Amino acid sequence: MADSASGGKLAIVVGGGPAPGINGVISSVTIEAVNQGLEVVGVRDGFKNLVAGDLTKVRHLTIPDVAPYYNRGGSMLGTSRTNPAKKDEDMAKVLATFDKLGVKYLVTIGGDDTAFSGSQVYKRAGGKIKVAHVPKTIDNDLPLPPGIPTFGFETARHIGVGLARNLYEDARTTTRWYLIVSMGRAAGHLALGIGKASAATVTIIAEEFAGKTVALDHICDIIVGSIVKRLAVGKGYGLAVLAEGLIESIGEKGLIDALGDELDRYGNVERDPHGHLRLGEIEFGRMIRYRINERLEKLGLKVTMVDKDLGYELRCADPIPFDAEYTRNLGYGAVKFLMSRESDKYGAIMSYEGGSLKPLKFEDMIDPATSRMRPRLVDVKSELFECAVRYMTRLEADDFDAPEELAKLAAVVKLTPAQFKDRFEYLVK
Repeated sequence: MADSASGGKLAIVVGGGPAPGINGVISSVTIEAVNQGLEVVGVRDGFKNLVAGDLTKVRHLTIPDVAPYYNRGGSMLGTSRTNPAKKDEDMAKVLATFDKLGVKYLVTIGGDDTAFSGSQVYKRAGGKIKVAHVPKTIDNDLPLPPGIPTFGFETARHIGVGLARNLYEDARTTTRWYLIVSMGRAAGHLALGIGKASAATVTIIAEEFAGKTVALDHICDIIVGSIVKRLAVGKGYGLAVLAEGLIESIGEKGLIDALGDELDRYGNVERDPHGHLRLGEIEFGRMIRYRINERLEKLGLKVTMVDKDLGYELRCADPIPFDAEYTRNLGYGAVKFLMSRESDKYGAIMSYEGGSLKPLKFEDMIDPATSRMRPRLVDVKSELFECAVRYMTRLEADDFDAPEELAKLAAVVKLTPAQFKDRFEYLVK
């Protein structure tokens, strides 16, 4: 990309949930921008204060301000989920605030909503503001080139694996099961990454049910099957990892069909203005644990199980070296793009491919019908997923085809082989 004349003011805005490496982007953008002769300002708390026109929340950033934070977690500029693209008047206020500040360049750091907001700043400004978006999420569900993670994912997985391994050792020591519900509503990358790298007993993600109705009891029976199979070899402990997106797959109807009035036991069940359940308010881990215990009791088994939500502990961790280096590359790349003639033609989402900067045009990445990027799902037909499943403990078709194995499993729950087959074989169909 050919360089154009430098000079002007660059603003940095962070939106959405935290992810390890935000400060790395802020730091590298500021350093490169200053070295290119730009003035840099950081906007506190995302688009919220821009919509309010509050210039007191905008701070001048220098290299000494940001350099100590490049490998620290959190966000020195804070963040918020304010989405000015939802209302024309809010976007107009953002543009008016940028105009007062004299902003010519904008780097947004965030996920879907922030990317769309950045694209609308570029579109509505009519070329007066050049925009580069740096994608972040610990969920790794944004459609970047194959094999390219979103920043923050590798750190979140690293920290999550450490916690999962500790819980697995506790499970072994105390003879119990732990049930982890991992963040990742749109895709199961984080749950699978943690489960696979920690050698969890079983990991369940929504993608494996693609095209099928997902029942609460089906998920519970997969774990019950794992428990039974472990007991058959003398192991009364284990670790199950679930992606939180499973609750979306089960859906409102599935939860009501399975639990009815008992649904109120699992958190402050609320409904949105359209009367639909707010699934995020439901304690999914506790629900699964109680449901599994009920099913185990009917089979004559008593297993101690503890549920843990995992996600918030990961979002503001100090970035591991991968993300520290990656965010430095992304920040540098964002400024390089803004200084290029290409940024006169389009706003872009920053990515790398084959070691080279690859700006991805907003219009190629964002679905105009949803104002969001299409989620990158786990490819359950890949050998990577196949490998993950091969090292889990689950009931498999071979367990039902081999008479000796079937008899061992049935004996654990005091059923005949035929009864066990009738009860559980549907899991492998």
